[in-house]
Amino acid sequence: MRTLGVEEEFLLVTPEGRPEPVAATVLRHASAVLHPPTDEPGGDLEKEFKQEQIETSTPPRTDLAELAAEIRAGRARTDTVARKAGARIAALAAAPQVVESTVLPDRRAYAIRAEFGATARDQLTCGCHVHVSIADEEEGVRILDHLRPWNAVLLALSGNSPSWQGTSTGYASYRSQVWGRWPTAGPTAPFGDAAGYRAVIDGLLSTGAILDEGMVYFDARLSSRYPTVEVRVADVCLDPDDAALQAALVRGLAEAAMGEPMAQPRTELLRAATWRAARSGISGDLVSPLTGKPLPAAEVVAQLVDHVRPALAEAGDLEWVERQVATVLRRGNGAIQQLGWRAEGADDDEVVRRAVDRTVAP
Repeated sequence: MRTLGVEEEFLLVTPEGRPEPVAATVLRHASAVLHPPTDEPGGDLEKEFKQEQIETSTPPRTDLAELAAEIRAGRARTDTVARKAGARIAALAAAPQVVESTVLPDRRAYAIRAEFGATARDQLTCGCHVHVSIADEEEGVRILDHLRPWNAVLLALSGNSPSWQGTSTGYASYRSQVWGRWPTAGPTAPFGDAAGYRAVIDGLLSTGAILDEGMVYFDARLSSRYPTVEVRVADVCLDPDDAALQAALVRGLAEAAMGEPMAQPRTELLRAATWRAARSGISGDLVSPLTGKPLPAAEVVAQLVDHVRPALAEAGDLEWVERQVATVLRRGNGAIQQLGWRAEGADDDEVVRRAVDRTVAP
């Protein structure tokens, strides 16, 4: 069975709920208190682009229940270390307040800031990245091409950034709109094979529009660190089980890619489907990957589950996934929950404080 790993980016905030530039301090505490490095990847805290955020990752797991437990443990571990710096972690894909964020004191971060100006300045955003293991790059590219029409559905399920710089945006995932300003971000055309993928990467590097391969920000890409496909389209999820759901669906899609190939829509159509997913999340219509037409979000999510049903059943994940999908559709993704708190009278700081509680809930 394919292994899964999940990377999550979190905001670092004060106990009162304001973003706080303490990543360097948190990382110093982490190096002193966390377990010694092992040969197994994952389990550590890592720097991100801004001082107001931190990243954690799970070790690779095949069992979905074990992965969900690792996600919770990683959140608890990260929050414990953040407390040593007087901060907490919040699984919000964007801060609701007006924030002047700060890049890490890092040569590469400074180079990105200098080259990309306002695009880099605005990038206080937090995503959820799923890694699924592959045999080789040929298999990985086959999975990447199969994922193309389904990535927007994954984004819709994860939407968790309805506010930006002190305003309500009208989007479930405004993070994806901000993230989409990078020159490599978003949906891609089919690659066909590993040689085609490598040709695109080499072409992007030769343009000089990105500094290195680490700035290949496709919705899904071949990992440069591990033998995995890395699916990067999702917002960080408010609820830990929603992150595990992302992982289960990605593995199901990876297995489905080994069957009959799907028709490949044009990238322009995928961009429109991705925008729709960012705009309405699971509250309105989504573009069906099967027909290219709008349908209620619940019906499109059901199409995704049906598409990966055999793979989920073989992995023993089907019953859990069906329950969790029903939970998300009933309870709402992070964006819906944040808007619900607003309706109850919560201001920006209170939204963040409630998100902290939800982030580390057992």
